[in-house]
Amino acid sequence: MPELPDIAAYLTALEPRILGRELERLRLGSPFLLRTAEPPVSKIEGSLVRELRRVGKRVAIGFENDLWLVLHLMIAGRLHWRAHGAKLSGRRSLAALDFGDGSLVITEAGSRRRASLHLLQGEAGLKSMDAGGIDPLSSDPESFQSALTAENRTLKRALTDPRLLSGIGNAYSDEILHAAQLSPVALTHKLTPEQWQRLFLATRRTLQFWIEQLQGEAAVGFPEKVTAFRAGMAVHGRYGKPCPRCGDNVLRIRYAENETNYCARCQTDGRILADRSLSRLLGADWPRTMEELEGLKRR
Repeated sequence: MPELPDIAAYLTALEPRILGRELERLRLGSPFLLRTAEPPVSKIEGSLVRELRRVGKRVAIGFENDLWLVLHLMIAGRLHWRAHGAKLSGRRSLAALDFGDGSLVITEAGSRRRASLHLLQGEAGLKSMDAGGIDPLSSDPESFQSALTAENRTLKRALTDPRLLSGIGNAYSDEILHAAQLSPVALTHKLTPEQWQRLFLATRRTLQFWIEQLQGEAAVGFPEKVTAFRAGMAVHGRYGKPCPRCGDNVLRIRYAENETNYCARCQTDGRILADRSLSRLLGADWPRTMEELEGLKRR
C-alpha cells in the first residue's frame, strides 16, 4: 500500500503535470471505484487543478469551486502517467483523468476492488476522509508519545493506526521499529523515556530519508513502479535475508492480512516471536483486513 513517502513522491510527480491545468474529462473504467454520487464528476470537468494534498495515505486533488477528488489506492492501486486519451483496457484499468498534455491513469492489480475515489465539497468534505492521526513529521516528542499512548497497543499497531499517526503502514512501520531497535509487540504503556526518544527519532529519520529518496526519483520521471518492497530497506520484505546491522536472518510474524518483519537480535533481545504464541495478542490488537484498519476514524 502506498504510504506517506510514496504519496509524497506521487505529489511531486503530479505537480508539474496537473497543477494549474484543466481537467478535460474523468473516464471511469470500473463502476466500483467512485464511491460518491454528489457532487457529480461532471462538476470538475473543465475545471482547473488548484491544489494537491496528502490526506493520510490518500491523494487529494483540489479543483475550482472548492471541490476535492480524493483517491485511496489501498494495497494494489497505482498511478500512471500516459499519453493523452490513453485507452482503458483490461480489468486493471479503473479510471483516467485527461489533461491537455497527458492522462493520469488509475490501475489496480488483482480481482478485489479496494481502491476508492470520492468527490467531495469543501474543507469539511475533505476532513471527512481524515482519520485524525497526527503528522509524524511535524509533531514534537510530547504529542507523538501522547498520540501513541492513547490506548495500550503494540508498537506495530500504534504506528499503523490512522487515528494516531497519519500515513504510516506496514512497510515503513517495520523500518521504523528496526531503526529504533524496538520489538513490534512491545506495548506503548511500557516503553521507557529512552525508548520513546529512540522511536520518535527513528520515525522522523526513516520517513524523511525515504521521502527525499522517492521525491528525488519522482523529479526525474513519473513513479511507475511504486512498491512496498524497496532495495535499501532493512527488514521489510527481507524475510530470510541478513539484517544489515547484525547479519542475522530477518524473521516475520503473519496474522490475517498483516505481516511484520523484524530482526530478533536487534529488536527482541534474540527472542523469536512465534506466530502461534502471538495469535491471541494480535487477534485483540489488529483488525483482520486492510479495509477495517484503513476505515478507523477518531471519535
